[in-house]
Amino acid sequence: MLTKIAHIGVAVSNLQEALAFYKAVGIEPSHIEDVPSQKVKVAFITIGDVHIELLEPSSPESPIAGFLDKRGQGMHHIAYEVRDIHTVLKTLKDKGIKLINETPVEGAHEMMVAFVHPKSASGVLTELCQHK
Repeated sequence: MLTKIAHIGVAVSNLQEALAFYKAVGIEPSHIEDVPSQKVKVAFITIGDVHIELLEPSSPESPIAGFLDKRGQGMHHIAYEVRDIHTVLKTLKDKGIKLINETPVEGAHEMMVAFVHPKSASGVLTELCQHK
């Protein structure tokens, strides 16, 4: 069901300040966009085959704003690409896995995304994503 690690999400309070580290080591973001459905601005950093998604809240109501208030900056989630997000979500729900999203929502890069609750994934917030 999981085809690859799509990215690792990192919550940051200031995107430009976070990007300064990557720029200092010669890495520019490959993509920056606003994701209104998640109330965040994201920057993607590519290092080899690994993608890092830096997430800055664009609203005080953003889940990332809440995360930053409780835990501060740092790793937020790991995302896995799937071929059929609807089937994966149904399978997980049928097996008693706690889901944050039972249906996908629009995410960055024109992907459909849904989150699995950390309590069902060894304490790690898990994002499932599929290209539209």
